[in-house]
Amino acid sequence: MRIAMLAPISWRVPPRHYGPWERVVALLTEGLVVRGVDVTLFATADSLTSARLAAVCPRGYSEDPEIVPKVWECLHIAEVFERAAEFDLIHNQFDFLPLSYSRLVRTPVLTTIHGFSSEKIVPVYEKYAADTYYVSISNADRHARLNYLATVYHGIDLESFAFRPEPDDYLLFFGRIHHDKGVVEALDVARRTGRRLIIAGIIQDQDYYDQKVKPHIDGERVEYIGSVGPDRRDEVLGRAYALLHLINFDEPFGLSMAEAMACGTPVIAFRRGSVPEIVRNQETGFIVDSLDEAVDAVGRVPELDRKRARKHIEECFTRDQMAEGYIRAYEEAIRRHRTKAP
Repeated sequence: MRIAMLAPISWRVPPRHYGPWERVVALLTEGLVVRGVDVTLFATADSLTSARLAAVCPRGYSEDPEIVPKVWECLHIAEVFERAAEFDLIHNQFDFLPLSYSRLVRTPVLTTIHGFSSEKIVPVYEKYAADTYYVSISNADRHARLNYLATVYHGIDLESFAFRPEPDDYLLFFGRIHHDKGVVEALDVARRTGRRLIIAGIIQDQDYYDQKVKPHIDGERVEYIGSVGPDRRDEVLGRAYALLHLINFDEPFGLSMAEAMACGTPVIAFRRGSVPEIVRNQETGFIVDSLDEAVDAVGRVPELDRKRARKHIEECFTRDQMAEGYIRAYEEAIRRHRTKAP
């Protein structure tokens, strides 16, 4: 099976720090190669992979301001579709734009929908729904007007996350510094429980950070440690007393939840989006509906067995399981495409 893996070009694959889509692409690509799948990864030229690398864009545009996003996105997407005949399937991990190329080639196109940045992009997915194949990353993130080939959960590399039975005493916020991700809510829970809070992540909304987060950072009770890359992610997540995931939007998946639980760290999260599919309430964390419940959940963390959190990830959210899920989806998409061919 010859697969063209079309990655985003905002960041390198795998990303140095932030870059959740690129991280999933890297994990899946390596998982497929291990299984003998012939993968060509279309990504930035500085990407690292054991697959074949095809690159026209030198670096990620979020890392190099000299890279004009629209120019290099056009060149990047065109490259894979100009070579479409070389592959049995194109796996689009780039969002909706490549769909507009899909009717120009005979090669089937399977798209992982990583979430909807706006309802306004849905018409593009609707237009090409009959000709391409969609995979959701959680059942909660499925759009009512679209048909899906499968749901394939993100998987993580378990070897990158060590189980830690004895945590430190801090609560952790791990994600984008943005209203959607609930940094202010995490600050409130930390203050009300009297626990330290460590905040890790890129600042996506500078005004939100300056006005609502920065005034609370004192380096003792509240510490901001910036964006955490692969070299520190395991330690920061694993030593946490609990991960606070008090989101203000419907989370499509939430990699940090799976990564925290892989270390044994329980998750306290609002009941939104994919959370009930990822967290087992009162087993691997607590699913809550209010800040009062989140405060109460912090006090109940000792009731949980950190080993159960690790086992849950081993059973449901590994790189191997993700790779196997996508291989089944590829095979089904290719089969269906052949039956539709003139």
